[in-house]
Amino acid sequence: MAAKQIKIALAGNPNSGKTTIFNSITGTRQKVGNWPGVTVEKKEGQVHKFGYNLKIIDLPGTYSLTPYSIEEIVARDFILDEQPDVVIDIIDASNLERSLYLATQIRELDCKVLFALNMHDVARARGITIDADKMSQLLDVPVVFTVGNKNEGVDVLLEKAVELARSDVQLPRTRRVKYSKDIEKCIENYKDYIENTVGDQLPYNSRWTAIKLLEDDKILQDRIKEKTGLKAPEILEQAEIHRSHIRNFFDEEPEIIFTDERYGFIAGIVKEVMTTSTLQRVDISRNIDLVLTNRFLGFPIFIFFIWAMFQLTFTIGAYPMEWIEDGISSFSGFLATVVPDGLFKDLLIDGIIAGVGAVIVFLPNILILFFCIALFEDTGYMSRAAFLMDKVMHMIGLHGKSFIPMLMGFGCSVPAIMATRTLESEKDRILTILITPFMSCSARLPIYIVLAGTFFPKSAGTVIFSIYIGGIVMAIIMGRLLRSTLLRGMDAPFVMELPPYRVPMLKSLVIHMWDRAKMFLKKMGGIILIGSVIIWFLSSFPKNIDYSKDYIKQIEAEKQTYEKTISMADEDRLLQHKNEHERAIEKLQQEKRIEATEKSYIGQIGKAIEPVFAPLGIDWRGSVALLTGFVAKEIVVSTLGVLYAAGDDESEALKHALKQSGMTPLSALGMMFFVLLYVPCLATVATIRKETFSWGWAIFSVIYSTLLAWITAFVIYQGGMLLGF
Repeated sequence: MAAKQIKIALAGNPNSGKTTIFNSITGTRQKVGNWPGVTVEKKEGQVHKFGYNLKIIDLPGTYSLTPYSIEEIVARDFILDEQPDVVIDIIDASNLERSLYLATQIRELDCKVLFALNMHDVARARGITIDADKMSQLLDVPVVFTVGNKNEGVDVLLEKAVELARSDVQLPRTRRVKYSKDIEKCIENYKDYIENTVGDQLPYNSRWTAIKLLEDDKILQDRIKEKTGLKAPEILEQAEIHRSHIRNFFDEEPEIIFTDERYGFIAGIVKEVMTTSTLQRVDISRNIDLVLTNRFLGFPIFIFFIWAMFQLTFTIGAYPMEWIEDGISSFSGFLATVVPDGLFKDLLIDGIIAGVGAVIVFLPNILILFFCIALFEDTGYMSRAAFLMDKVMHMIGLHGKSFIPMLMGFGCSVPAIMATRTLESEKDRILTILITPFMSCSARLPIYIVLAGTFFPKSAGTVIFSIYIGGIVMAIIMGRLLRSTLLRGMDAPFVMELPPYRVPMLKSLVIHMWDRAKMFLKKMGGIILIGSVIIWFLSSFPKNIDYSKDYIKQIEAEKQTYEKTISMADEDRLLQHKNEHERAIEKLQQEKRIEATEKSYIGQIGKAIEPVFAPLGIDWRGSVALLTGFVAKEIVVSTLGVLYAAGDDESEALKHALKQSGMTPLSALGMMFFVLLYVPCLATVATIRKETFSWGWAIFSVIYSTLLAWITAFVIYQGGMLLGF
């Protein structure tokens, strides 16, 4: 018989260690997508334990279940509508009072809930002692201590969750939040009224429904209208009568009263179960912050960390890059000897292998970059970076909170733009969305590595670092301009929670890297493969080209000349003649390839748009590559690989061809800045439209960023030429 499945939902505050525990339980057995109807990330995992198939759902991190943000709505709706067998609330044991607000709200939902007091080691180091047994008795829920990043208590947590799922606990249970006498009386009266009016039509528990309607919960009001039909106006009218009663009695809005009452209940729980040692404990996080967030040292340290990240990405990544290049070159050579000559062989070697191979070699660099970003997030330094950038962000009328999406943009612009939902002001959101694509996403990194590695081999890491810094500077300049014109508004105040520093768990970091690797490899088999085939087709046809000279005849003549020469030459000069002959043949073959590509369909497209890019020092091949980059930035490298690469060593051939094309270090720098700034990829444009609810802002983003990219590259190239570089 198939093992029974138990559905377990993980809830908790941001920075409570919820995702660490999720990764610890599920490992790489995860599935990432979006919640139905919304673009908030959904993580699911499967694990077999204690004779059951456990389906683990990682709910979005929230501080409450009040339905104001999309994350709160998703978390609450999942618990209410999907009815998981058990909800595990991950509580930060070192911030018990704050964490218990969400815990009490989950407790009020009358579901089977289990509390995990996570980061117990941090709490202990701060002199905090929590009586888990007493908390369990007071709240009538099982309580387990865990240390997620050390995998302590996780198996016990799952065992307790399975026991709770199998138990016959009667719901609703009695020990939940108790409000003051007057509030409880109001809740009971309204609850009884609802039950007597539409008891059998209620979608949720009657007490919880009464509390939420008294709190003026708009989403629940809509649900009541759907479920109760003609009775809904009467029920909502009674809610307003009871709300008015509370308002008149307390001289305060009911939502505030309920919040205060919950915090009063929480304060009582904390007093009963938590004790703090009188010994003076050294707060390691605060001591580290004295240096890392120092007004003088903090910013230079932040810049150094970013610089070190790109140096590591380029230098360490160079070794596995060479291994992958050698593997692709050997595989390509093997196919060249096995596959018979013809159109299919050309497609396979010059199209698919050259195009996909030109991009896949950068997988190690992508992994190293995301390892560093995950390291910043898991240690808690990412929040410090936002704190440090607060003053800089105020220069453009934003606050440090807006820098979090921008930092995420170093990975991918799509989730970074989604992350702007946490910003309260609509103008702040739109402004952040418009400047976030200036943060170099990982898809741009292969382009920088190719160009910087070719034209700045000794200082490639520093050049790439300067590109990333250039993106931040340009974001500040354009942000200030947009804030002064299209998006005028006041600076918003900034409060950023600084979570304690934590030692990152290697398993969690590896999972982050693997997630990115899967996305990257999925692109290889999808859009990059399709793009490479299209580029190959456009560069290979038409076949009946009218060449400017008879290359076959000239190659044959060169061979005859060589044979005559070596028959009469001294033995000492045979090697010299052979090398000269091979260079001459290679030159003729290269000229033939160049002319064939120029007269192909893609060459015709490139020649048509070349005048636009010529002032930037970019030839028609580079122009076509930039054009294809609108679909996905990785295709820029793929296109260059198809148009330029030749010979056995594809990477070296591409570098050699780029140098021979007339591109200079100056024009390469201009091209890198053009790639940094110009039109985001298709997925990013679609996300901008979705998040701003407007095609207007999406089109504006495409136009203004591309114009800015052209002007910047023009200034770099033409200015550098004038200065004699």
